[in-house]
Amino acid sequence: MYSVNSVKELQDLNPFIVVGCGGGGEKFSNLEGIEAVGFIDDDVNKQGTQFCGQTVSGSLEECLSETSANSLVIMLPIGAEGSAIKYAVQAIDAGLNVITSFRSLSIEDNISLKKFADSKNLIIKEIGPRLDVVEKIAGIAPEKSCEVLPKISYEPKAPVIFVGGTSQECGKRTTSKKLGIAATQRGLTSAVISTDEMGLEEPTEFNFRAGSLSAMDVPAAVLSAIKYVEKTKKPDIIFIEGQSSLTEKGNPHPRGLSAAILIGAAPDAVIIGHRPNHPYREPRGIEEEIRAIEAVEPTKVVGISINLKNAELDLDAEYFEHKYNLPVEDVYNNGASKLLDAIFDYLGE
Repeated sequence: MYSVNSVKELQDLNPFIVVGCGGGGEKFSNLEGIEAVGFIDDDVNKQGTQFCGQTVSGSLEECLSETSANSLVIMLPIGAEGSAIKYAVQAIDAGLNVITSFRSLSIEDNISLKKFADSKNLIIKEIGPRLDVVEKIAGIAPEKSCEVLPKISYEPKAPVIFVGGTSQECGKRTTSKKLGIAATQRGLTSAVISTDEMGLEEPTEFNFRAGSLSAMDVPAAVLSAIKYVEKTKKPDIIFIEGQSSLTEKGNPHPRGLSAAILIGAAPDAVIIGHRPNHPYREPRGIEEEIRAIEAVEPTKVVGISINLKNAELDLDAEYFEHKYNLPVEDVYNNGASKLLDAIFDYLGE
């Protein structure tokens, strides 16, 4: 009802003042036939600078004193709804049509703005997530966009170790737990963060199901978790349990989740798990997973956690160590001390 369905609808509302001098504002101003005659941003560091050929203003009043427009478009990030509402009210009061992105301000959740615009004979619409298209092609869609977390930027003080794997159910959770235990035995304060609802065992600090989040929200959730444990626990080292695999065959759906967790962790080093002769998964293998991880993030795989539950009798940790030239540990039987050594050897370089 409130959604923009074509660029023609936007062209008919030219010219525009754009709120938000970031990626969204630039994309909007680059749409075919769009006339962007002014830009506004609350960031004082952007005000007075050039953006898309225009000088950035600090307020709608200032911008209107320097240019004339028929409409205002609000292209702010998730979490900035307060500012979005402010600009929408100011724009309608000044006689401008309003276009907002669903990330900035949901019209459906702010019907009073629609009533205010109607009372002034103005148009207010949103550039929505087009979930109607998703429902058409897939047969089902969520009622609303599930991308809700604000993006954060944070630089961890402690080293972050990502525990990935070549498939689902290959030992990532156990490896994360055993690494935390090994670090504690050495007198270190460790934090283990599980990204699955089954991550309930000590010494896991806390767990949440990353797969319940939008892929766009997963990195923010992981980074928020790192920030939280650093504030509350001040750990010497942080272990992040990954999910699934970047390369597993047969079940492609979780691979995007695996990448999102890895990206959010931005790890200093990586341990990967592998389960030879997996009874119900199809891993491509250790070499493929190492290449994929190191291609997605500028990090290094420094050790392998081997799960020998279904392995042939002649396969052991030494076999994999010789084959891949990396430290390998059977954490189920021997703990993770050797892998922790590999992490510290690498971090010390």
